[in-house]
Amino acid sequence: MRTTERGHGVNDRTETLEFQAEARQLLQLMVHSIYSNKDVFLRELISNASDALDKLRLASMVDKDLDVDTGDLHIALDVDRDARTLTVRDNGIGMTRDEVVSVIGTIAKSGTAELLRQLRESKDAGASQDLIGQFGVGFYAAFMVAEKVELVTRRAGESGGTRWESDGGGTYTVEALDDAPQGTAVTLHLKPVDTEDNLHDYTAEWTVREIVKRYSDFIAHPIRTTVERPGTDDAPATTETVTLNSMKALWARPRSEVEPAEYHEFYKHVGHDWADPLETIHMRGEGTFEYDALLFIPSHAPLDLFAAQGRRGVQLYVKRVFIMDDCDALMPNYLRFVKGVVDAHDLSLNISREILQQDRQIRAVRRRLVKKVLATVKDLKAGQPERYRTFWTEFGAAVKEGLVDDTDNRDTLLEILSVASTNDPEEQTDLAGYVSRMKDGQTDIYYATGEHRATIENSPHMEAFRAKGYEVLLLTDPVDEVWVERVGSYDGRELRSVAKGQVDLDTEEERTEAEAERERQRTEYAALLDWMGGVLTESVKEVRLSSRLTTSPACVVGDAQDLTPTLEKMYRAMGHEVPKVKRTLELNPGHPLVSGLRKAHEQGDSETSLAETAELLYGTALLAEGGDLADPSRFARILADRLARTL
Repeated sequence: MRTTERGHGVNDRTETLEFQAEARQLLQLMVHSIYSNKDVFLRELISNASDALDKLRLASMVDKDLDVDTGDLHIALDVDRDARTLTVRDNGIGMTRDEVVSVIGTIAKSGTAELLRQLRESKDAGASQDLIGQFGVGFYAAFMVAEKVELVTRRAGESGGTRWESDGGGTYTVEALDDAPQGTAVTLHLKPVDTEDNLHDYTAEWTVREIVKRYSDFIAHPIRTTVERPGTDDAPATTETVTLNSMKALWARPRSEVEPAEYHEFYKHVGHDWADPLETIHMRGEGTFEYDALLFIPSHAPLDLFAAQGRRGVQLYVKRVFIMDDCDALMPNYLRFVKGVVDAHDLSLNISREILQQDRQIRAVRRRLVKKVLATVKDLKAGQPERYRTFWTEFGAAVKEGLVDDTDNRDTLLEILSVASTNDPEEQTDLAGYVSRMKDGQTDIYYATGEHRATIENSPHMEAFRAKGYEVLLLTDPVDEVWVERVGSYDGRELRSVAKGQVDLDTEEERTEAEAERERQRTEYAALLDWMGGVLTESVKEVRLSSRLTTSPACVVGDAQDLTPTLEKMYRAMGHEVPKVKRTLELNPGHPLVSGLRKAHEQGDSETSLAETAELLYGTALLAEGGDLADPSRFARILADRLARTL
């Protein structure tokens, strides 16, 4: 939590505050140099400044009453060699006092604890950089090179400003200012040069030039600095303001003229990442609606991939003017991890999200972008299986959401789908591979769902399939429960759950040979099945003999069109009222427990004792498939009583 102390500053308008606990831990990791390439601090500060300039330009278009000058939006790097300070200054949107405290004093994002745990456990510098990039906390990188950081800012349209200051310890100060330039200035009081620790002289002109050229050359706003020109015998020393970056929009340049390193640095800017992307997609749309697009598939999933308020990745520009971040009209939710820029040539500069959702041309662009991304993944699968495997491991669970919503691209999504199966304990399979291995006479594609592979493989539902050598797809992501129901079939073959409906894997010859035995069992067990159906009427719709069990005494199965228990829980968690689905209890007539129960029932044993045995049989069947007991305490009590009688 954050605490406040008054009176510990220059005047009574200064407050000393504590960093949020998670922010304090992250700062300590930064200060103690969890990675070696400290130069990237400048890239992060310039990237933040560029975002602030984009936001000001957008705000000036949205709010016509906002009195700001957007004629010379720029970033300035001011160096004081004597004081050993470096200031990154912008004349962008700026921040209010509350925004300063919220953005810098706390980390209000999901996954904080997980990030810190991974950072502490990571021994590899590159891995640490990747983790920091997932979280997007670039401002904190300043403390790798600075003993103290000062920030002065004023929000556009506000009269007063705010000064923030910290040495990277547990506290920081916030002071109200009567006057401050519009925008934000971050001043770093630099640590001494230490070449062994990769701390360079960031007051040297050539060092600053090289870092800007390497990391920020593509920034759309000028990055300026003032340099001194030494005097001569004939002329005095002079100062000159120079622009350090080319400001060339990468997406507008031909791909042949862009180096891979330039793409990678641009991705790190728009993706707020520290790792190189897995794949780069550079495309141009021509015809009735022209646009340029530069998209990236990351090499790792962000921590907020499945968070409700997670960031979307595509920015919209119009004629190279930034319009909006996280443009959800350009990319479907299941591809929310794709980062990049789309620059439309023919849209209005003041277009809104509502208009975008309804714009026919934007929808056409979205269709093309989605097809290109999926085609790129398909090419990876065909030609670069290791890179595809990385993609599917990181993003497969999100991509499968498209099988539910995106009917236009469902066939392509089914082609790039990979799932685990009983065919191989390590390697996943695609549906085409499954079909190629189907047994003679097999007409359906069998699958099983559950939380973990081991739980599914040990489920009673799998016994007959294992005994007969049938391959079963093992689906463990929550979305699997939904998409298999929605898709229904592949290549003319039905997707069929091993836990639903009747299962009979015998050949016609085996079925004929076993018919007499099955008829005898149906006759012998008829009374028991009727009685158990009555005893368990609150829990099951029917009790019948099973053809899918070989070693377990019982299992619970649903009808072909029933909701699964997992889907029931998912819908209820989302606030939907769904009727409870009763399933069928199947008994294995060859199991000693079931045959013993039949004999005890025939002999007229205690109804109470037999009813409790029936409850235990049903409960163990639920537990064996990973299900939940309606009354765990009653089940435990009955089981304990039975065990006590055996001692």
